Amino acid sequence: MNTTPQNEQENVVTIPVERVQTGVRIERRLLKVLKGLAEYYDITLGDLLEGIVLHAFEGKSAFNSPDVLQHIADLKRIYGIDYDSSASHHFIEQGGTNNG
Repeated sequence: MNTTPQNEQENVVTIPVERVQTGVRIERRLLKVLKGLAEYYDITLGDLLEGIVLHAFEGKSAFNSPDVLQHIADLKRIYGIDYDSSASHHFIEQGGTNNG
């Protein structure tokens, strides 16, 4: 995510936003990886998701550092993520419902 040195961050213009609470449902193991990644960056889960989405909207990866990619791979292994992005449209809730 943001690897800008602190002294450069002080010159960054802030953008006021209004955040809302949401009841998004997400695959349990994926959520654990995201929470672990947010902890790694010392940011909130919401901030992490906003960053990932904003990068994706521009066709960019939010994670380019080999160290971060290794950390993500470690978290995926720890939490048992045995799928990749091609699985995203094939998830189905246990019990047969898919509230997507």
